[in-house]
Amino acid sequence: MNSRESILQAIRKLPKEEKNLPELPEFGNNSDLLAEFCEAITRNAGEVLLSEEFKKWMNENPLEKVISLVAAYSSYSTQAIPEDPHALDSLDLAIVEAQFGVAENGAMWLDEASLSHRVLPFIAEHLVIVLRRTHLFPTLHQAYAQLQGTSTGFGVFVAGPSKTADIEQSLVIGAQGAKSLRVVLVD
Repeated sequence: MNSRESILQAIRKLPKEEKNLPELPEFGNNSDLLAEFCEAITRNAGEVLLSEEFKKWMNENPLEKVISLVAAYSSYSTQAIPEDPHALDSLDLAIVEAQFGVAENGAMWLDEASLSHRVLPFIAEHLVIVLRRTHLFPTLHQAYAQLQGTSTGFGVFVAGPSKTADIEQSLVIGAQGAKSLRVVLVD
């Protein structure tokens, strides 16, 4: 037996004591989740719209290649969902639905089960996320608690349009994803 194996064997013989994770206190202000969420989206360079405002925006900004995964806005789809995600490379707009949002930072959870392709929210030039007002949590702690036991294999929090300032500290919007984010709040 070499020294590595003897060390590993000694570690395996050590008694293991079960330790529970610490209880987290309730953080966040529950007074006006919607106002806090809207403010966070705005800080993240996104825009919050009501359904009628979104319809007006769509009429004023006709886009060529649009895919909507939200039944209420399926009339805006100009193309079918392709089998091959590479066919999405020139997508102008994706309309998807978030499972819930987080008031403290404006993050919204997109689950693989509600996306046709994982790449959809990242490859579209512009992204619209539909969110029910009643599906807001005050903090990420509470949002993560909601996720326990519901994993479909992939999910992502989206909190604004893609942006980076890594290179020469120059802000670039749309560097790794959508150039704009609009959140449509519905009842």
